Amino acid sequence: MGTLLFLMVMFATCWAAPQDLSGKVFVFPKESNTDRVRLLTSQTKFSSVTTCLRFKTDLTRNYGLFSLSTSAQSNDFVLFKINSDDVIRMHARGEATDFLSLSFAPNTWHSMCATWRSDNGLAQLWVDGKATIKRYIKAGPITGAPIITLGQKQGTHGGSFDAKQSFIGMITKVHLWDYIIPTAEIKRYMDDKHFISGNVFNWGALQYEITGQVLVDEESEVM
Repeated sequence: MGTLLFLMVMFATCWAAPQDLSGKVFVFPKESNTDRVRLLTSQTKFSSVTTCLRFKTDLTRNYGLFSLSTSAQSNDFVLFKINSDDVIRMHARGEATDFLSLSFAPNTWHSMCATWRSDNGLAQLWVDGKATIKRYIKAGPITGAPIITLGQKQGTHGGSFDAKQSFIGMITKVHLWDYIIPTAEIKRYMDDKHFISGNVFNWGALQYEITGQVLVDEESEVM
């Protein structure tokens, strides 16, 4: 019984209390259909979304960065790098659009912010300080208890992960707001200056659960 409990603890590490991850990064070291970070929130409605994160990888294939699912829709809000050097696919409410002509040099840190509005369905990306055009995905709020993962795209609510879509690399400074933050704040995030922290997810006070072999490392060791 003691061995089983130890294995369960090793397989899923849950931080019930918010953790200050300043100066830390999540390391996803291998291809897997299990390894992931789940971000924990009690929020059940999103009228708009802004999310920002930084990541580094050498992958050229498809991979999932951020995946929010509900029981009604597995792709309620998703950031997914498709098998191309220059395209990010954003899902909202089960629909999707591709943001084209981007640039993701391998083994380089990239900053990304994504916005989506439920009132008009418009979405936009910021990558390394540059804004894309705005594209329509779908209107209407996200409702229901979410499961939110980093490093895996959910094929079903909380599951059906595909190893060939798993992220390998490092992710840090994840924030999420339930509104569209001002452009000035996005620029401050991109420039690594003081900005308004996420009101849903805040890297300085993050509740999360690790499943599988995802490590928390010092930012100074990987920058």
